[in-house]
Parts: sequence; structure tokens; C-alpha cells
Amino acid sequence: MTAGEKKVILASSLGTVFEWYDFYLYGSLATIIGAQFFSQFPKATADIFALLAFAAGFLVRPFGALVFGRLGDLVGRKYTFLVTILIMGLSTFVVGLLPGYNSIGVAAPIILIAARLLQGLALGGEYGGAATYVAEHAPQGRRGFYTSWIQTTATLGLFLSLLVILFTRTIFGEDAFKSFGWRIPFLVSVVLLGISLWIRLQLNESPAFLKMKEDGTGSKAPLSEAFGTWSNAKIALLALLGLTMGQGVVWYTGQFYALFFMQSILKVDGYTANLLIAWSLVFGTGFFVFFGWLSDKIGRKPIIMAGCLIAALTYIPLFQMITTKANPALEKALESVQVSVVANPAECGKLFNPVGTRVFTAPCDVSRDFLAKNSIRYTTTDAPAGSPVKIVINGQEFPAFDATGAADPKAAKADWDKNLLGALQAAGYPKAGDPGIVKMSNPFDIFNAQVASIIGLLFILVVFVTMVYGPIAAALVELFPTRIRYTSMSLPYHIGNGWFGGLLPATAFAMVAQTGDIYFGLWYPIVIAAVCFVIGVLFIPETKNRDIYAGD
Repeated sequence: MTAGEKKVILASSLGTVFEWYDFYLYGSLATIIGAQFFSQFPKATADIFALLAFAAGFLVRPFGALVFGRLGDLVGRKYTFLVTILIMGLSTFVVGLLPGYNSIGVAAPIILIAARLLQGLALGGEYGGAATYVAEHAPQGRRGFYTSWIQTTATLGLFLSLLVILFTRTIFGEDAFKSFGWRIPFLVSVVLLGISLWIRLQLNESPAFLKMKEDGTGSKAPLSEAFGTWSNAKIALLALLGLTMGQGVVWYTGQFYALFFMQSILKVDGYTANLLIAWSLVFGTGFFVFFGWLSDKIGRKPIIMAGCLIAALTYIPLFQMITTKANPALEKALESVQVSVVANPAECGKLFNPVGTRVFTAPCDVSRDFLAKNSIRYTTTDAPAGSPVKIVINGQEFPAFDATGAADPKAAKADWDKNLLGALQAAGYPKAGDPGIVKMSNPFDIFNAQVASIIGLLFILVVFVTMVYGPIAAALVELFPTRIRYTSMSLPYHIGNGWFGGLLPATAFAMVAQTGDIYFGLWYPIVIAAVCFVIGVLFIPETKNRDIYAGD
């Protein structure tokens, strides 16, 4: 690898790390930010703002792919991803400076959501530009290895954001962090922005793009050529259904859902859960580059397809083993305590609650929501219309909560929660802070047998992530010609990751709440990965030997 090629990889990867760092800050601090900007509103208004802020970061990414993909195919890769990093960096910096609702009123949440929209748009344009730029600099036969460095950036960005947040929390303390310290990680991003811009300004345009311009073979309308022509649109659709859809759910399961599962379902404290994930990333990140390198030898397709298939076959036993190690008392209770919600099915609704702000009022929904949030395995038993909803714990009946006629519904609900939880704990479910739940006393407490075994299981999940993600950039770049490459590869990537992957934690937990089975949510990534495997095996061509200069 020449010095110039190393510089290309470093500049592209470093900038993309910082973009992911910026993007993940909001997700990691959403609860604290929501309290600063949304809590003063009536409940319905606050819920709408929270949902908009949540959705903006994920759902707008494909639109950023279209906007900046077109720009990248028309004016060049270098200038486009200079624009995307500038937008991302400034949007993040603005969030750090933005006064709260108490200072500027309704303008605060509106500006916050606008900044989130700009972040999503910028991220939608960044990845395709960086991956395309590096691939078009890579020599034939080494594109998988070169682009795999870009694939480490999302994980490194997540890791960096967790470290900065943990460091800031430790320095300021929790109260000060919630008051003003949460702004520090956002403000730090302006330094990262300056470094990224300085490095990227020294780069030259990619040779494949320059050759296309010299030959006069560029596209005058990349969007219509990429998606308005069936021969090209078909490849983009297959890239989504046979590559990025499965890659997206495996990526989010191995990192985000694993973190959510430990915190929300296994009741591992946030400090320990984040450290466990961080250590699994430390040990696993190098495999992005390994599988990128391996894809140059044996092909992109077999590695990505194997990752999807192995993940689909092993997710449930792996997560069961994580439960065994992280909260053994919960595992025992799941097997020994029989809980049932007895209700008329017509009185039970859907429990999808992506930002955690919905308030359920129907007794059936209140009961199931409470049980799901407390990690209680339950079944639903049909009852005749008009029958009162009840919860049965090992044969003992408890009436469901009904606010009708309560003088103080909030206090009555708190009493009901306390009594029901007490009955569940008496039956065998562990109390909060149970000594058997895994806990790390410091960041380097990894030689404890319980901690080490969980890191090992999480490491396996990260290896699945590296299998599907390490070679994906090279595979996508090689599927499309230079004149529409930036546009064509960006859209399926961001739909697969932003929509199928980004909505995974909320969708999976809704499935858990709906069924009462803490593992049922895993069927979402299992089915998606399995479908992707079938479509990929049947319809995705192997591309490792393609000449990406040909056919431009």
C-alpha cells in the first residue's frame, strides 16, 4: 500500500468515524435531551416531538442518499463528502449550543429536530461517498481490504461516542451531566470536524471519476438512470433484498439490540452493559478488515451470505446463553413461574412504542406493557366478551389495573404496580439489583468469569457483524457503473440499514411485549437475514473480479 493510498483510507475513514460519532450521540443521550427540549409540552405534543426526533435520524437517511448520491455522480466524490461532513459537524455543534425550551420556547425543539434531519441527510450522503472514493482508489484485487477500513468506522464511531460520554459523566457527575455536561460531547465534535476537513481538503478526486469525465461518459441524470431504468433499478432492488437488508439487521442486532436486551430485558445496569459491548467491539473490530481481505480471496458473496445464515441459525441460543450468564435468577423464573393475562382479544391492542412515550389505558394493554417492561414471560388466554381482565401468577389471580373511578389514577397505578411486582418476586422473579446480575466494578474488570463469558458471547455477535459488513462496501461498489455508482449504492445501503436495521430495537421489543416471550423479538432479524440469504444466494452475482472502470 503506497503512502498516497494510506492517506486516502485514513482521510475517508477518519471523517466517517467522526460522522458516526456525531450521529450516535443523540441516540445515546436521547432521554436527557428529551428532558431539556420536550418535557415542558403537553404529553401528546411531547410524544410527537420525540417521535419526530427519533424518526428523523433513521428515516431521512435514504433521502440523503438520493440528494448527495446525485451530487456525487455529477460533480465528484471528494467535494460531495466534504459537504456532508460539514453539514454533520455543524448540525452536531448546534445541538451542543442550543438553548433549552425555558430559554427560547418552542424554537428549541424545532431547531433540534431540524438539526437531526440534517444529520440524517448528511449521513445518507457520507457513507456512499467514502466507500466509493476508497474503492475507486484501490488496485484491482484489493478493494475488499481497502474498503473494509471504511466498514470499521460505524463501530468505531459508536465506541468513541460511548467513551466520550462515559468520560464526561465521570468528570462532571450524573446531576451536572444531566444539567449541562451532556453538551460537552456535542461541542467536542467541532474539533473533530476541523481535523476531518483539513485532512480531506488535501485529497484529490478519485481516478475512476476523473477518467469518466475525461471520456465524457458521465450521467446527466443519475437519479432517473439509476432508478428509472429497470435494468439498473433491478440491481439496486436486489442489492437491498439480497445484501443490505440482511446486513442491516445483523449489524443492529449484534450491537444495538444486544445492548438494549441487556439493559431493558436482563436489567443489567447501563454502565456495565455499555462496557460489555465496548469490550466486545475492542476484540471484534479487527475482523472487519480480516473479512474484507478474505473477500478479495474467496469472494464477497460467500462471506456475507454465511454471516446472514449463521446469525439466523444461532441468535436464539446465543441470547439464551447471554441470559443464563447475565441474569441467572431471571432465567430460572422464566422457566418456573407461569404467568397469564386473561382477556377478551378484542380488548387488547398493539404495543408498538418506538420512543417509549405511549400511555396505555386498556386494562389488557396496561397489564401486558407492565409485564414486558419487567421482563416477565407470559401467555395470553382468551376470555369471553365483558369479562374483567386478570393476571394469573402460578394459579393466583390478580385484577388488571383499571383507572375508571380512581380518585387519583397515578397513585392507584403506582400501588397496583408495587403489589403486582411484589407477587411476581414472591413467585420467583428477581428483584432489581439482584446480586446474581452481572456487574462490572471498573472498565478493566474483565477477568471475572461471569463478565468474560458474556464478553465472549457478545464477541460472537460482533463477528457476525464483521462478516456481513466487512465486504459490503466493495460488493455494492462493484455492482454499479461509475456514472451512477454513488447514487445507486447509497440508496439500498441506507434503506437496509436505516429502515430495516434502525427500526429493529423498537420493533423487536414490540414483538416481545405482544407475545410475552423475551426472545420472540429475535424473529425479526432471523426472518430478514434468512430471506436475504435466499435472495442473495439465488440472485446476487459474485463481483470480486469485476473491473470497475469497465462499462462507464
